[in-house]
Amino acid sequence: MLTPKRWRLDSETGVLKDVLLCPPQHYHWIDTNAVAHATLSSGAPPDPKRRLSQYHELEAALVAAGVTLHHTVPEPHLPYQVYTRDSSQTTPWGPVLTSLAMPQRRGEYASLLKFHDQYDGFFKYSTAGTVEGGDIHIVRPGLLIIGHSGIRTSEAGAGQFAAPFAAQGWEIKKIPFAEHFLHLDVLFCMAAPRLAVACIDVLGDAFETFLNDRQISVIRASYAEVMAMSCNLLALGNDRVISPAHSTRLNAALRAEGITVFDPELDEFARGGGSVHCMTMPLLRGPI
Repeated sequence: MLTPKRWRLDSETGVLKDVLLCPPQHYHWIDTNAVAHATLSSGAPPDPKRRLSQYHELEAALVAAGVTLHHTVPEPHLPYQVYTRDSSQTTPWGPVLTSLAMPQRRGEYASLLKFHDQYDGFFKYSTAGTVEGGDIHIVRPGLLIIGHSGIRTSEAGAGQFAAPFAAQGWEIKKIPFAEHFLHLDVLFCMAAPRLAVACIDVLGDAFETFLNDRQISVIRASYAEVMAMSCNLLALGNDRVISPAHSTRLNAALRAEGITVFDPELDEFARGGGSVHCMTMPLLRGPI
């Protein structure tokens, strides 16, 4: 029997109680993904003041939803440290330190070690291949979905991460996809226990059937929407989500399903290749 640590969760949609963030003092777009490359190629000017305002909007939405905020300490040479989802992943047995693929981000591990040393440390350390939190979806007790592009998350990294879940009898669904889409959470996120947002045009009808067979319905997102990070949302539990304001059509569809949507402006971060799901690492959730 595995003994759970303080920080733990067994779903993407239980009531979010604690979350790990990183302030964006040193954030700027870097050419490490297709979205950021397009932004930089366009010559779009960054707006640091707007960026900070948007980050504070996100924090305010989390606080309004009753979430306790925790922060790592940003370092000047780590501009994408704000995307805390990738560098660790909370599991039913505690946090796992993941293995980041991009050289520009590998130093993010140090702030995670410092943060978790205040509590009871990590459950596991990823040592095989690469695995990043944006590809990991602990959908509900007994069901893990993990994406692998071969770049950000490799098959070896996905397999090592999934091993403790498989040992406990969980169903494991591995999803290959093109590296162009960065992480699986660009293409798929859970909004509520029986509701997901996903780009079926990319992930395929068989994936939608897989979800439907497990009583999860899908709001379909278009290619254009996912490349604008509109699918990248955070479930808060109790049929509430945080979703970026520019995701107007999907937010309307979520509200039509009875979901309460908090919608901060986050386009400064979306243009760097991430949004609210990327910027938040849930530490503790209640049961569903």
